[in-house]
Amino acid sequence: MSREEAYQAAANRAEERKATFLSTMQTARERVAPARLKQDAKVKVSQTVLDGAAYAAAKVQQRPAATAAALGAFALYVMRRPLGTFFRRIYVRISNHTDETSETDHG
Repeated sequence: MSREEAYQAAANRAEERKATFLSTMQTARERVAPARLKQDAKVKVSQTVLDGAAYAAAKVQQRPAATAAALGAFALYVMRRPLGTFFRRIYVRISNHTDETSETDHG
């Protein structure tokens, strides 16, 4: 192999490697493009939500009484102030009830 042939072979290998490098760079650019990242994030979030929903549904089917108790406790916690106000009003109406007081202003 002469020097020119060796040089030509090295130049060809360099061009092949350069083309491979540029192809890899283009692929990397496409993978980190904002639109691609946004789409990947959407797919991952939706997949995670669907997996979580399926897991929760399976657990609810396994233990329906525990689920009902947990939801009831959560509802009571959320409604604690309105329920407290409701029961206070009922207590005041019952404890302050007199037969002499008329129900209307007209007597």
